[in-house]
This record gives sequence, structure tokens and C-alpha cells, in this order.
Amino acid sequence: MTDQRDLKYGECPGLSFACVLDGHGGARELSWDELRQWQAGHGVLWIHLERDTPEAQRRLIEESGIDPVLCEALLADEARPRIEDVEDALLAVLRGVNSSTTGSGALDLAPIHLWIDANRVISLRDKDHFLLALRDIRHALAQGKGPVGSGDLFIHITDKLVRDVGPVLAKLDDEVNQLDDELKELDSETARHRLSDLRRQSIHLRRYLSPQRQALFRLQVEDMPWLGRRDKIHLREVTDKVLRYVESLDTTRDRTTILHEDLTALVSERISKNANRLTAVAAILLPPGLVAGVLGAKVRGIPGSDNPLAFVIIVAVILVLFPIEYWVLRRLGWL
Repeated sequence: MTDQRDLKYGECPGLSFACVLDGHGGARELSWDELRQWQAGHGVLWIHLERDTPEAQRRLIEESGIDPVLCEALLADEARPRIEDVEDALLAVLRGVNSSTTGSGALDLAPIHLWIDANRVISLRDKDHFLLALRDIRHALAQGKGPVGSGDLFIHITDKLVRDVGPVLAKLDDEVNQLDDELKELDSETARHRLSDLRRQSIHLRRYLSPQRQALFRLQVEDMPWLGRRDKIHLREVTDKVLRYVESLDTTRDRTTILHEDLTALVSERISKNANRLTAVAAILLPPGLVAGVLGAKVRGIPGSDNPLAFVIIVAVILVLFPIEYWVLRRLGWL
């Protein structure tokens, strides 16, 4: 998988990319030097920085013009999604699927920090994270089919971040269905391990999706001049999609709880069956054992002690007892 950093930015530490929207769905790429010459009248600026690099941190604090306190909030190791309004700007922390780990089977929701105002969008992510949402928006801009303003760009980012969660939830649901179908055939250790993994994934996803839904819902009532009516309608659809995802995770959590109860019942049933088998075996062996114990006593007067056929007779009696005992235990419902 290719990185989001272009070759032209290889000499710009901390900068993944930067561009100016042309207002018609396209964009023009900028370098660090060109960024210093940008002015509000040149078009909406989109800068994407690597949050965990010293160069990006220094340039954000010294050259962005954003209050240093807000810069610290943008650079903080924030985990919980939130949106804060700052006059006519927004500070947002959202989460998207980290595509650099999906191939390994690990599940990671990577944070993206955003600063949005009427003329500028600054996004930050960690260097080792890869978000398909940003790559897709850049491809759309290259084809002249991308966002036209800061509000439109912010909605595109949120929409595509949420979009990438859908396949993860679908895969999670398929795994729950598969486990439900195979539960009776799996050994308890394997089933318990898979069930625990599914529950951890669903809890991890819900931990971030639920506050993300609340943050996006709050944004619908914010009166931002750069967030138009069409943008709010689109935002409402994105929020509804996140709500469906949260409800799907709630369903997954309930299903895994039921599967855990089913697994506990299956294990108890298997233990009970094994205990019944052992009880039946003990019951079958009890009369022969009693006979052997009595005849093996070292006392005078044991019947057949002087008869050479006594052992054969005892063995025959024991063999006759086995089917009789089996029939009696079957009638009693023990077998």
C-alpha cells in the first residue's frame, strides 16, 4: 500500500501534502515555500501534517497563526472524538480505520485532528497511520470532482472516514454469524478465544464511534458561516450512518453475550454428560468389584477355594452380570 506522502514532499519533513482548492472541484499542490505566500483570497487551503514530527509541530505553532493553546490541543494525544467551536472555526478530533494494519488482522481506529475555518483546513495524523479517506479525496481533487470549499471538504472527510468503518462492521458481523454456526463443533478453548476477540473488537469500535456520533450530531446545530445548508444535510446523513453503526455494534455485543451463554451451557452439558458416563461405568463395575472384594478376602470358608473351576465360574458370573446391569441402568434412565 502506497503512502499518502507524494514524492514532491519527500524534502518537506512533517508535510504530507498541501493544496489550494480552485472552487470547482480541483486543487493545486503547494510546497512549504509556497505555503508561506498563501493568502485567504487565493482559495481554500488544505494542509495535511504528520502530527508526531517535530517539524510539523514547530510550523503549526509558529506559522499557522492559530492560538498556541489550540495548537497544543491539535497536537495532543487525544483519543476520544470531539468537536469544539472556536468563534467561526472548529477544532475536531475524529477516528477512521487505519488501513496500514487491516491486512494483518489487527483493528485500529486512527485519530485525525482537524482545524477548519472559512479559508483553511488543517488536518493532522500520525506518520505511521494511513487513512484511505484522505487518499480518495485527493484523487477526486486531481480529477476535478472534489470538494469546493472548507465546509464541503470537512463533510467529505467525515463521510469517507465513516464509510471505511462499514466493511469492518460487515466483516465483524460475518465472523459472529460464522461462530454461531460453528459453535457446537468447536472445542471450548477455540470458541472462547474467538468469542473474546469479537467482543474486544466490538467494544473497541463502539468506544470511539459513539462519541463520534455525538460530536457530529452537535455540529448540526452549530451556526458556522462556511457550513452551508447542503453541507448540514449531508452531515445529517453521515450522523445517521454512524448511528446505524453504533446500533449494529450494540446488536453484535448482545449476540456475543448470547453466544457466551450458549458456550457456557454447552460446556456444562459436556461436563454433565462425561460425569454421567463415569457414573454409569462406576455403577456397572460396582457389583463385580464387590464380588471380587469378598472372594479376595484372606479368611477361611471362602466358597470354591478348593475347586479348580471356581475362577472360571466367577468370571462367567461377572460376564453375565454386565448385560443385566446395562439393561437395568437403561430402564432407570441412567444411560
